[in-house]
Amino acid sequence: MLYSLTKERSSRRQFLIGGAALSCSALVGCASSSEGRFSKVDALARQAVKDKETPGVVLAVGHNGEVTHRYVYGSRALVPTREPMTWDTRFDMASLTKPTMTALAVMQLVEHGKINIDDQVMRYLPEFAANKKSAVTLRLLLTHYSGLPPDVPLDTPWSGKAEAVRLAMTSPLANPPGTKFVYSDINYITLGLIVEKVTGQPLNQYVADNILTPLGMSHSGYLPDAVLQPDIAPTQYDDQHHMLRGVVHDPTARRMGGVAGHAGLFSNAQDMCLYAQALLDCLAGRPSTFPLQRSTLELMTTPQQPAGKTDLRGLGWDIATHYSSPRGDLFSARSFGHTGFTGTSLWIDPESDSYVLILTNRVHPSGGHSVVKLRHDIATDAARALSVAAHA
Repeated sequence: MLYSLTKERSSRRQFLIGGAALSCSALVGCASSSEGRFSKVDALARQAVKDKETPGVVLAVGHNGEVTHRYVYGSRALVPTREPMTWDTRFDMASLTKPTMTALAVMQLVEHGKINIDDQVMRYLPEFAANKKSAVTLRLLLTHYSGLPPDVPLDTPWSGKAEAVRLAMTSPLANPPGTKFVYSDINYITLGLIVEKVTGQPLNQYVADNILTPLGMSHSGYLPDAVLQPDIAPTQYDDQHHMLRGVVHDPTARRMGGVAGHAGLFSNAQDMCLYAQALLDCLAGRPSTFPLQRSTLELMTTPQQPAGKTDLRGLGWDIATHYSSPRGDLFSARSFGHTGFTGTSLWIDPESDSYVLILTNRVHPSGGHSVVKLRHDIATDAARALSVAAHA
């Protein structure tokens, strides 16, 4: 059984109307009135749930300033009891934290003249120079060309932010800086520390004051209050066999206390659509609540990697690497996006004025399955439904 809603304008005031009305029972889909045009998209989501790739899916397609299509299917939780997925379910956004919050915070500081992306990291964090890292710049951190390994060691039972900082600052290089694209959480842990050092604020407080509040993202933040737990999609069991719900899934961020530059944000579809639309409006030169100037945002969303390198990264966003499958086959080469390990993704195409948001908790309850193909196929069929021509 499908429930129809009229198509809503995506301005903050209009978008919020009826947002919570999209709810469903387990394995019952809920869609906007455009469901016929997006029937193949919805079928992909249903099949992924039926194939146990993920307990449930919340997806949204934005186009020309509107939330053109919304779909909810499956379950928010499977254990200890099955709970229905809803439009307002909050998800652990995992690495979507990197571009949406941390990189944006960094670029706000750039815009205010407080930091420079081509400065050496050790200018702000002198201890980072250990183990021959003095040549690493903020640009190399932002684009994942720093030469750092993917993560700090997790094979010993360390805990606490201070130890995480020590491990990040003393990490050796895996490659010479600027030579190779290696996606690394240490890059964004370090960027988060720079935001804290320069502003004198905890990262989560800076983000709340300077990103979430200006954008009207009232359902988003770090360290969600226990009262919100029923609205949060659980992820998986931790080492003590406790189900993680409202506690960050990423083990490094969790050991750091739940706030880190690379992970920690919780959000829902409504807020992420607000974010994506404000970003598109800013890039298009339309009135926008996005808390950055258009010229600065363009640096985040166009290739900024070292010269001659073919893995294309903006200052925060993925453009064309082996992580770019959420582009699908039709969105333009100007498009960009990011994914999160828990099963979240956002892909944005300024050329067609579109975005595709897919939120799942694919790791629930015991590790989950890949949704790489699902992201690709949904993006392809969503673009086809929007009559987006294949890019060259």
